Amino acid sequence: MSEVNGVEALLEEARLTASIPPPAERQRLREAASLSRAQVAEAVGVGRSTVANWETGVSEPAPPGRLQYLRLLKGLAEIYPATPTLAPAAFTPVHETLRGPDGRAVEGDPGPCIRCGVTTTYQSTDSRPLHSGALCQPASPATAAAPAPAAAHPSPSPVPVSPAPVPMAARPERRARSAARAQEETTGLISRAVHAELERADGDWDVALKALIKRAIPDVMHLFNETRATARYDYTAYPALPDILKKPSKKDPDQIWEARPRFHHPGYSLKVPGDITVTALDVNAAYLSALKTWLPIGKLEHSTGTDGVEPKRSGVHLITPAEWEHPHLPDPIGDRDDPGALWVTNATLRLLQRLAGPKYALTDAPVIHESWTSGATENFLDALRKTLSTARETAISEDDTLTLEYVKAMYSKFISTIGESIHNRELVRPDWMHIIHSQAYANLWGKAYKAHQAGLEIISMMGTDELHVTGDWRGVFPEGRGVAQMKVKQGDAKASGVYTVGKVAG
Repeated sequence: MSEVNGVEALLEEARLTASIPPPAERQRLREAASLSRAQVAEAVGVGRSTVANWETGVSEPAPPGRLQYLRLLKGLAEIYPATPTLAPAAFTPVHETLRGPDGRAVEGDPGPCIRCGVTTTYQSTDSRPLHSGALCQPASPATAAAPAPAAAHPSPSPVPVSPAPVPMAARPERRARSAARAQEETTGLISRAVHAELERADGDWDVALKALIKRAIPDVMHLFNETRATARYDYTAYPALPDILKKPSKKDPDQIWEARPRFHHPGYSLKVPGDITVTALDVNAAYLSALKTWLPIGKLEHSTGTDGVEPKRSGVHLITPAEWEHPHLPDPIGDRDDPGALWVTNATLRLLQRLAGPKYALTDAPVIHESWTSGATENFLDALRKTLSTARETAISEDDTLTLEYVKAMYSKFISTIGESIHNRELVRPDWMHIIHSQAYANLWGKAYKAHQAGLEIISMMGTDELHVTGDWRGVFPEGRGVAQMKVKQGDAKASGVYTVGKVAG
């Protein structure tokens, strides 16, 4: 392309961008021409979901398909001009929101807000689109200019993950999407959901939080589906499960041992007078970090001995662990009453194998009796993890507690409901749930060992996010609220997070 042609193309794109119609009008033009989103996507060189996002306001047209899309819209607008009732001049400023008997804003058909032009489902008193409570959003794509994806309907119902996902080979255009742009778009879904609920609640923080927590499961499953757009492989959402992954009854506990820690150093006690200072540390977003773990993505297959234990396979294993002979360090298998064989997850097995290796040499390798495994990847949930982590970091930097609590509800409920749960029918993968729980503990054990190697004493370790140590912990761990940081635990019996213990004689 010559320099002149290049300049002309840029000028054309600038002219088209300046007159781009609002999202609702984009959809109207496509439907007026009887075109499907798939047809438009193929013509402009993007994915079908990208076109859907452009039409609902989830994202604004961007390269590489922006110029072609703008040209298409301009041509369609010339063929199918907007009726007078849809023209922007037909709207006059109205500043009163239509509310129901309960005082909450009333929703209707989506359309461009008469104040800011950004699509909303809320209505004015004369039944025209109007953001509730003057909560208009900026129209810039960089500042999240549309309501939540579910706000185009009276109730928030995100697109679910299909029980039988379309093979990745059938949608090559999705593989070509930029991972960074995909993350930007999915992160925007979170901020728009928060804005939508605040608007629906007329700015009432408590009401909005309850609504966000209520919709956390369908919303996080929608995010999961969206982050799958750049994946290169399919997965099994409803595998045939072996009996070991099924609860014997609703009242019986799970048969998979997740390594439940409740460690207390035998050489120290609160009951013994002393002046040894202990700091209770809190691991930030432990379960969010644990989403990065080796997950089986296909149907689980049975094997005996070590046949199913390979670096790129994951699942659950029946093992007999070796004795743990280090009372000053937490047992990597956790606290259990009965010795002998037990079913553990791949995350626990990998931890035990590492500790038996030459780098640590802390124990003997476990004996593996049988396994249920399939091909696996460590990055299956990585895009979802990064999306939620980015939203979390932004919320912390902006002191946005509402978004922070919403993100926490999404990842915690995602993990707790992907097993046999009546609250989430889109995935039945109890193996994933157990593995993620175990990975969180394995991560905590790694932090305990790091502290021990630095000369700190591990006084206690509980759950997946609580580590009590002596000494200068800030010289070992960065302090803060970030995922890779640690902070002093607050809100427990030791309100300050700092207390003293004494040494036990003998």
